[in-house]
Amino acid sequence: MNSAANMSAEDVHELVEQATKYFFDRLYPLQKRMDDEDWFPEQEFRALGQMGFLGITVPQEYGGQGLSYLAAGMIGEAMAMANPAIAWSWTSHDNLCLDALFRNGSETQRRRFVPALCEGKLIGALGMTEPGAGSDAIGSMRTTAKPEGDHYVLNGTKLFITNGPVADVALVYARTAPERGKLGISAFLVEKTFVGFSVAQKLDKMGFRGSPLGELVFQDCIVPAENLIGKENQGVAVMMSGLDVERCLSAPLAIGPAQRAFDLALDHARTRKQFGQRIGDFQLVQAKLADMYLAIESSRTFLHRVLKACDQTELKQAGRGEIHKLSAAALMGASRAGSFVMDAAVQIFGGSGYMRDTEINRLYRTPKVLEIAAGTQEIRQIIIAKELLGRAD
Repeated sequence: MNSAANMSAEDVHELVEQATKYFFDRLYPLQKRMDDEDWFPEQEFRALGQMGFLGITVPQEYGGQGLSYLAAGMIGEAMAMANPAIAWSWTSHDNLCLDALFRNGSETQRRRFVPALCEGKLIGALGMTEPGAGSDAIGSMRTTAKPEGDHYVLNGTKLFITNGPVADVALVYARTAPERGKLGISAFLVEKTFVGFSVAQKLDKMGFRGSPLGELVFQDCIVPAENLIGKENQGVAVMMSGLDVERCLSAPLAIGPAQRAFDLALDHARTRKQFGQRIGDFQLVQAKLADMYLAIESSRTFLHRVLKACDQTELKQAGRGEIHKLSAAALMGASRAGSFVMDAAVQIFGGSGYMRDTEINRLYRTPKVLEIAAGTQEIRQIIIAKELLGRAD
C-alpha cells in the first residue's frame, strides 16, 4: 500500500478501493470458520502490517502510513464489510493501543514499540474495562499500581478485552493514587512476558466471533517504570482522548457490516420471487430498502465530518468540548443505523436470514455491541446533552 502524508481525496478513494479488493480476496473467505470456531487467523492479521494496513495514522518515520483519521475510518469500513471480526481486532490494535501509544508515549517508547506494532510483529490491546467497571470505568476502577523503586506492582483484573488472549502488549489503566480519585490514575504498557501477568479466560461472545476476547489478570505484576505512559497520575487525559478517537474509529465497524447487509438484501430483493414477482416490486420492501439506504448514507456522511474534525483537533485536549460531543454522536448514530439496517435485512431475507450458517445471520449478530462498547448509547446521550447545555450557558 502506498503511503503519503497528504493524499488527495481521489488518492484516498483509490487506496480504499485497493484495500477493499485485498480484504475481500484475503479476509472475506475466513468469515465462516472464524464465526463457527471462534478462530483468530493470527498470521493473516499480522500480514496486515506487511501490506501497510497497520499504523494507518502513525507517521512514516515510525513505520506507519502517516494518513488521516478520515482515511483510517474509510479503510476500517472497507475491512468491516469484508470481515467484521478482523476489523474489530484491527481497531483495538491500531487505534486503542498503537495510535494512543504514539500520541502519548515518550520518544523512547515510540522507537521501541511503534515500528513493531506497525509491522504486525506485535499485537496490541487496550485494558480498561473491569468486572465492576464498565460505563463507570474511572470511578469503579479497582486495578492498582504501586510504585516500588524502578518498577510498579500491578494488581487487579481487566474484563472484555479485545485481543487480550493474543496481545503481545496492552495499554492498561490502574490507580497509582487511589485517594485522589480520577486524578490518581496512570497508564502503562504491559508486555505479555511480564511476571505476574496472565490471561485467565477467553470469552465466548455473540458477534464479531473470531476476534478474541479475554480476561486479563495482574497478580503482583512487575511493570518497569519506563513503561509508564505519560506522567504518573495523569492517565485520565490519555484515557479520555483515546475514547473520543475510539468512538470515531469504532463507528465504521457499524457502517461497514450495514453496507454489506444492505448489498445482500438488495440483491435478494432483486432475485427472490414470491406471488409471481420479485419481492423488490412490493412497496413495503421498497420502503425498507429506502430507509436502509438513508440510514447508512446519513451516518457515514456525519462520521466523515467528525473524522475530519479529529484530524483538525489537538487530541490531547479531547475528552471535552466539541470533539467529545461529535465523537459520541457519530458512534451513537452509526450503531443505531447498524442495528436498524441489520433488522431490516433479515426481515427481507425472511426464514433464510434466520439460519445461523448464512452471512446475513453473521452480520446481524455484529452491531449490538457497538451500542454498548466505548460508552453505552445512554452515556453518549449524556455526553451530547451536557456539551449542548454547557455551550448554551
